[in-house]
Amino acid sequence: MSDQPVIRTRALTKRYGELRAVDAVDLEVAEGDVYGFLGANGSGKTTTVRMLLGLVLPTGGEVEVLGLPMPEARSTVLPQVGALVEGPGAYDHLSGRLNLSLLDAAGPDALPRAQRRRRIDEVLEQVGLDPGDRRPVKAYSLGMRQRLGLASALMRRPRLLVLDEPTNGLDPQGISEIRTLLLALNAAGTTIFLSSHLLAEIEQMCTTVGVLDRGRLVLQERLDTLLRPTGLVAVHSPDARAATMLLGDAVVDVDGERLLVRADDAAGLNRHLVGAGVRVARLGPYERDLEQVVLEASHVEPAPRRDRVEVLT
Repeated sequence: MSDQPVIRTRALTKRYGELRAVDAVDLEVAEGDVYGFLGANGSGKTTTVRMLLGLVLPTGGEVEVLGLPMPEARSTVLPQVGALVEGPGAYDHLSGRLNLSLLDAAGPDALPRAQRRRRIDEVLEQVGLDPGDRRPVKAYSLGMRQRLGLASALMRRPRLLVLDEPTNGLDPQGISEIRTLLLALNAAGTTIFLSSHLLAEIEQMCTTVGVLDRGRLVLQERLDTLLRPTGLVAVHSPDARAATMLLGDAVVDVDGERLLVRADDAAGLNRHLVGAGVRVARLGPYERDLEQVVLEASHVEPAPRRDRVEVLT
């Protein structure tokens, strides 16, 4: 595996008049990663993806994909990249199989016809479509179109997959099947760059997370680092003021009746509070999920949540 990043940008910027859709973004995607690119609708995710693929020219900054500058090296880079951006395109009057045949015929591979047919069958089965289905694409559901778009991205056994909302339109079973497929591709060596607003999918699949907020990259880190134990204890008490005075510098945050306390021994902390006459309603380890991490990085106030509770008597 190469130490060279599969995707790297430096100060990548895209302006539309006075609007900075993408603002000085520095991405770095390592080979073998499943990189989750998160952001609200309108945050600049799709514009960034389009610049990575050379579909939109940046206003400023640099893009490297597979170690080569984009869009200058697109003729070398793009045959090694499978992409699904802003929904799949297809000829509506043709079947899914014929659409893939046309795509394959336009490619650089000089393979025998029988081998090309086998490859089309293989990718259709991979994404859960019937290779024998002769219906035109106009009869496909949104989920079937999405599967066909993913099949198109897999046709050339890409080294890098760039996917923008790949589970759009799929039911829960379909989402699970696509997740299993993508993880299997990654285990076989394919690097995956996955743009999505679905936190649960990113949390189940990705090794690294980047968060885009109003065009700026506000977070980029390994997922296991983001979700590791905080070393803090969440204390819920109607006597929050008294608890804060008692614990002093050990209190790192107070939000209403909830305190975050730096403590190695939750049970000992509970005894200390109760012994001093402080009422404790709930107490337990404070653990952040990906939603909290993203909201904190984006400076959005998270909705109230119940921390994991340790019942102490």
